[in-house]
Amino acid sequence: MEQHIRILGWLYVVFGALGILVGVFVFLVMGIAGAASGEAGAALAAGGIGLFVALLIAVMSLPSVIAGWGLLKRKSWSRMLAIVLGAISLISIPIGTALGIYTIWALTKPESQALLNA
Repeated sequence: MEQHIRILGWLYVVFGALGILVGVFVFLVMGIAGAASGEAGAALAAGGIGLFVALLIAVMSLPSVIAGWGLLKRKSWSRMLAIVLGAISLISIPIGTALGIYTIWALTKPESQALLNA
């Protein structure tokens, strides 16, 4: 069960980091698109929208990084956070569903509860 917790920890860290990278990419693309328009108002609007979307994506991805770090460090609170994130990710077909099922399966076992509470 220890290996499953380690795998889940890395999966959550990687998916969270990818989400943050997507946010940065959105910000850069919107900023470049606004600057390419040649108008100051359009550049400001596109940059503002890009910043808002990037921050929204980063804020939504940050709990995954935190849960993954907690699982890797065997923190007791990380189990419940990962279960909640896994349940939420069930609606993201197909990868989120697989991650959610794997999370719920691995972290609801009594062995993993004992391992994370030790």
